Amino acid sequence: MANSRLQDKVAIVTGASSGIGRAIAIRYAQEGAKLICADLTHTARSTEEASITTQDLIVQAGGEALFVQTDVSNATSMENAVAVAVKQHGRLDILVNNAGVAIEAHSPSVLHLTDEATWDTTMQVNAKSIFLGCKYALTQMLAQEPHSSGDRGWIINISSIMGIVGGKESPSYCASKGAVSSLTRQVALDYAPHNIHVNALCPGFIQTAILKEATNGLIDYETLNRRHPLKGPGLPDDIARMAVVLASDDANWVTGVCLPVDGGYTAR
Repeated sequence: MANSRLQDKVAIVTGASSGIGRAIAIRYAQEGAKLICADLTHTARSTEEASITTQDLIVQAGGEALFVQTDVSNATSMENAVAVAVKQHGRLDILVNNAGVAIEAHSPSVLHLTDEATWDTTMQVNAKSIFLGCKYALTQMLAQEPHSSGDRGWIINISSIMGIVGGKESPSYCASKGAVSSLTRQVALDYAPHNIHVNALCPGFIQTAILKEATNGLIDYETLNRRHPLKGPGLPDDIARMAVVLASDDANWVTGVCLPVDGGYTAR
């Protein structure tokens, strides 16, 4: 825990138990942040990550982290995660809206064959969660004293390259991530006068449990390599590093950005 770009900032990371969320939480702790790890369960999805929880990894390395069971699609649950952060640390500086689902990764579908349950679940978890997370985080950020930097808060939403370009046989996922990107820009404009930064990261295909599902059904790995001309599919830490930047003073004059982190996928 040697770096300090986020020193003593209080951060909630949703979906922190595995994948990108886990990588962001660990990076934030390494940069000095105090973590609230919000997820449905503290157990990781992949066997590689299941031996130790995210919060235990952080605490063992000398950081501060607390797990809060959170259903990001439920208003009461999301409001509670913010309340726990404030009760524990007195404020909330950073929210990373990371939790999401990709149902079509293991069950590809075109629009006229997409069932209503897939659409509703995807929009609940991927889009409504952004609304709820922003709603309760912004309420707290507006009520508290500004950070020593003069800023009141930093929100990072995890969108996707599929919020920028179309994706094969994944209509509900593309629609949900398009909503994340558009909402990010709108919220950024509304809260810029309050010195609250609101940005989104748009990852390419990242080597997580979801990618393993995708390569089994939606797209083959060789094709993914070609579509990401810089080093092929990314790693969770590639996203985490940029999440640090957007929550730090390095992004002092940055808001409303939907930043592709994709090894060149969307440069075509």
